[in-house]
Amino acid sequence: MADLARIAGVSVSSVSRALAGSPLVARERREKILELAREHGYVMNAQAQNLRLRRTQTLSVVIPLGHESGQPLTDPFFVELLGHLADAITDRGYGMFLLKVVPPMGDWLESLITSNRSDGIVVIGQSTEHKALEAAAQRYSPLVVWGGQMPRQSYCTVGTDNKAGARAAVEHLIERGRRRIVFLGDPAVPEIKLRYQGYLAALENGPRGMAPPRSVPAHLLAESSYADMRAFLDEHGEFDAVFAASDVIAMSAIRALAAAGLSVPKDVAVVGYDDIALAAHTNPPLTTVKQDLRAGAQTIIDLLFKRMAGTTTDSVILPTRLIVRQSS
Repeated sequence: MADLARIAGVSVSSVSRALAGSPLVARERREKILELAREHGYVMNAQAQNLRLRRTQTLSVVIPLGHESGQPLTDPFFVELLGHLADAITDRGYGMFLLKVVPPMGDWLESLITSNRSDGIVVIGQSTEHKALEAAAQRYSPLVVWGGQMPRQSYCTVGTDNKAGARAAVEHLIERGRRRIVFLGDPAVPEIKLRYQGYLAALENGPRGMAPPRSVPAHLLAESSYADMRAFLDEHGEFDAVFAASDVIAMSAIRALAAAGLSVPKDVAVVGYDDIALAAHTNPPLTTVKQDLRAGAQTIIDLLFKRMAGTTTDSVILPTRLIVRQSS
């Protein structure tokens, strides 16, 4: 860079600014320096530049699984969202560092922040880590979380309107004449808690003759949620519909119902949440609440770059859409 400055007859700092595209260098001078750089084969050392600027040109994407340690990254929801995040990140010229965190959770977020291995952090799902996210947000700004918006939270989230989406799903079942509707999922997880609240709201505003709410704690793993549903079928009374907190749980419920000799939707209607790619190809095809994960990923990265630049951003709640198929 010093040689290039001598050839151009300017200071080293002027060359540095010109190569970085800084408006502090006059346009004509900047173009002259860039032309000389090309003529003399000068190549910017991006690693050295990032070191000077204290940048890594990398974003961390973290999946905390305090609530479901066995959930694999090959889960269809993770695969789809991670793919869209990778596209949005690489479109910005950044790389992605992927981290899965399982119990014991410890100080995983604090350790990641202090490691300075990335310029910003995306967290997929709050899991059991709401308090850790709250603590981090007090001193670390470039953090965006995919999840449900909780009362009085201080960290930035992007997610769908879980409560409204769930309510629409259950109202759809009620409109189809279903009166004994069961909820499948674990309300300890923030997003699923909001979906359970939407389920309750739909039942509370339903017509006369609605059965009281019934909740079945179900894991997010396919085989585990299948076992949860089979156990419920063996021990409890009749019901005519299932609203599942995720498509994976809904698919497992359909399998369990078929194994018990029940027909979907004739005997029991089933609705899921997510609209993963497989949802349209189950037997029967699954009615579900669509989350636009492409838009969600783009919004997460847009907000994260604003926060990396020092701008404060509000949380974003994206709309959902009920996709009606043959399972209901």
